Amino acid sequence: MPTRGSAEPIRARIGRIPIRELSPQQPENRWPATAFSGEVVPFRATAFREGHGVLGVDLLLTDPEGTTTRHRMTLLAAGTDRWGVDVAVGRTGSWSWRVEAYGDEWASWLHIAEVKIPAGQDVELTLAQGAALLSGRTAKVVADAREALLDTSRTPEARLAIAHDPKLARAIEARPIAPISSVSEPLTLRVERTRAAVGAWYEFFPRSEGAKKQKDGSWVSGTFRTAAKRLPAVAAMGFEVVYLPPIHPIGRTFRKGPNNSTTAGPFDPGSPWAIGGALADGSAGGHDAIHPDLGDERDFAFFVRKAEELGLEVALDLALQCSPDHPWVTEHPEWFTARPDGSIAYAENPPKKYQDIYPINFDNDPEGLRAEVRRLVELWIGRGVKIFRVDNPHTKPLDFWEWLIGEVNAEHPEVVFLAEAFTRPAMLHSLAGAGFQQSYTYFTWRNEKTELEEFLALHAGDAADYLHPNYFVNTPDILTEYLQFGGPPAYKIRAAIAATASPSWGVYSGYELFEDVARPGSEENIDNEKYEYKPRDWARAEATGRTLAPYLTRLNQLRAAHPALRQLRNLRIHWSDDDAVIVYSKYLAGAFTPDGRPDGLLVVANLDPHSVRETTVHLDLGELGLEPGARFGVRDLITGQRWEWSGHDYVRLDAFVEPVHILAVEYPEARS
Repeated sequence: MPTRGSAEPIRARIGRIPIRELSPQQPENRWPATAFSGEVVPFRATAFREGHGVLGVDLLLTDPEGTTTRHRMTLLAAGTDRWGVDVAVGRTGSWSWRVEAYGDEWASWLHIAEVKIPAGQDVELTLAQGAALLSGRTAKVVADAREALLDTSRTPEARLAIAHDPKLARAIEARPIAPISSVSEPLTLRVERTRAAVGAWYEFFPRSEGAKKQKDGSWVSGTFRTAAKRLPAVAAMGFEVVYLPPIHPIGRTFRKGPNNSTTAGPFDPGSPWAIGGALADGSAGGHDAIHPDLGDERDFAFFVRKAEELGLEVALDLALQCSPDHPWVTEHPEWFTARPDGSIAYAENPPKKYQDIYPINFDNDPEGLRAEVRRLVELWIGRGVKIFRVDNPHTKPLDFWEWLIGEVNAEHPEVVFLAEAFTRPAMLHSLAGAGFQQSYTYFTWRNEKTELEEFLALHAGDAADYLHPNYFVNTPDILTEYLQFGGPPAYKIRAAIAATASPSWGVYSGYELFEDVARPGSEENIDNEKYEYKPRDWARAEATGRTLAPYLTRLNQLRAAHPALRQLRNLRIHWSDDDAVIVYSKYLAGAFTPDGRPDGLLVVANLDPHSVRETTVHLDLGELGLEPGARFGVRDLITGQRWEWSGHDYVRLDAFVEPVHILAVEYPEARS
């Protein structure tokens, strides 16, 4: 770096008008910020200048086709020098954006004139200065204003009034008087398809749908064709993605039995995540093969086609691990870790042991392994899969995922990767930054009011520049104590929060049946479906009414009808006097519901599934697009009840009746 007295000149690192702290961008700007088609993105910058001159600040936004649009930014709060504008992005691809800040000489003059002229100070000089700023402009409204400012036959007050003409203001705004300006460095925003961050997911095991137990204790497995019969019910509940655990052959060696026991019987199917085993012809199949009990490629194609006909996308598990019977074990032993005794190290998370699974070593032959994984992903893309749920990505190198997702999305920008990243924040956020479009989170373990408020606010804040959460309420591995002991109210509460707080949410099959019995000492369902067939009697559940399906359906209907629920950044936390009642809003300025009204919703949830709660909620009306002191109607979108509110309002939530209000704000005006 040059020092005082050196021959090399000092290079300025700031423009004539400083522009700093641009967002959205990732920490360190190592990877581009991301958004999804249809997202309303808040563009922000800090801009200031010396003295008291007025600034103008504009966003220059360039879409993937090269078209640049200018958007006027406004000062977000007095004294902050923080400017912003919210813009909805549509076309997918790589966008670029810059911020231009300039000395707004007309606004600066107008501010001075509004002080001096009423006070009788330098009146003619001030008006002449204003006229001089308009010199050289040929637009009639500007030329007429210049003449009026110099017309001494008019009173000074009348001449100043000319400067406030709206037509003149529009003309100058279109071409600001800005002799000094600066433009920030360009930043990139990668806009991906809507499903990259918005969707309702439903997970189920194809082998359980249509499975039948025989008299001798053996099973006839469900197939892709029997599983396809479940798809209309999934679609009818309003889900948009059907996620399948691994569908590949399962190993026999060290196969796990019921409830993760280390001894499997002859009829136990094993864990689908123990990938690699015998095919129908006796050969070994791996990640590119289909379990023979489920069918073949034609049967899988049938399943995908039926899903597409119902408006469902199929997501497939990408689990980069092997059973001891996987062909890679003999063909590529260098892809695994050998222990001192020559055996291959199996997966462990002490004290848990997974003897049926060999983890991959990504350092022994990185080029060969990368080529094989890329081949596998391309293979399944060719079979109709555009979404991959990645198992345990945090146990693989980050640079591997950066490479894989970058390579795949370069060829297939429509492909979405969901990270099953139950891990520390640094890894979770870095996986998202490096390319994962979505991520599981610790949502299932955030149940208390304070921790849930912090959690939701985090995801709606700066992290939304690149991290898009998927709030699954349960998984085959996760049955939290809250669900184990909270009964049906807990299932309603968690579903309502997940479906309204995040644009993406999901359930694992059985949630709608309130399956809440855990294996002792664990957070997993007893008789876990990972290790055995689990056919469910959906017809009986519907006939007896012991099903949450109608409630899940209603939640997804609301998500479809309300654009505000399909955004992440617009969540705002409000307050209640009860430490078990959480209040938050989703409001989207400029968006309208099907009946033509502005789209604003309030969620008030009783987090205690065992009681009735009565409290007062306190709202920041500005976050709902309402004026302070306004009175307004709210309508419960679950029960249909209606109340008149003022912003400080009584609520009563009975956990055993309806533990959550999902309220539509009734704005007085409707779109014509």
